[in-house]
Amino acid sequence: MVYVFIVLIGIVAGLRAFTPIAVISWAAYLGWLDFSGTWYSFLGTLPAVIILSLVAIAELVGDQLPKTPSRKVPPQFGARVVMGAIAGALLPGGVVVGLVLGAIGAVIGTLGGADVRARLAKAFGRDLPAGLLEDVVAVVLAFAVVYYVI
Repeated sequence: MVYVFIVLIGIVAGLRAFTPIAVISWAAYLGWLDFSGTWYSFLGTLPAVIILSLVAIAELVGDQLPKTPSRKVPPQFGARVVMGAIAGALLPGGVVVGLVLGAIGAVIGTLGGADVRARLAKAFGRDLPAGLLEDVVAVVLAFAVVYYVI
């Protein structure tokens, strides 16, 4: 079952690249995930939580701007895949498996998220409600995944 959660955290990265890492950092800070004694234990520190949360919030805001490039252009697509792989590797289940499944999830989230958002924007008659709904889904799904993994 943990492999499903790794794919799901990757999907979240496909929706919002920094949300999974920020949520994982919060989980480590709150003691839900134990990163002590690892090279990435810094994720559980208050400075990491603050910085990653601010970056994630900036991404949530920036994504709503009309001049934000498509998530499917190479730099954005690549960043989401990398962040999905990293997030997957941080969850229990093995680093290599986490990297692969997180990256696969990010591809699914990037392409699927773009398609669903476009359909919702068309249904709403504008993009903002679709984007805000996508933000909520990304944040809630990230917290749900981390909660159920622990």
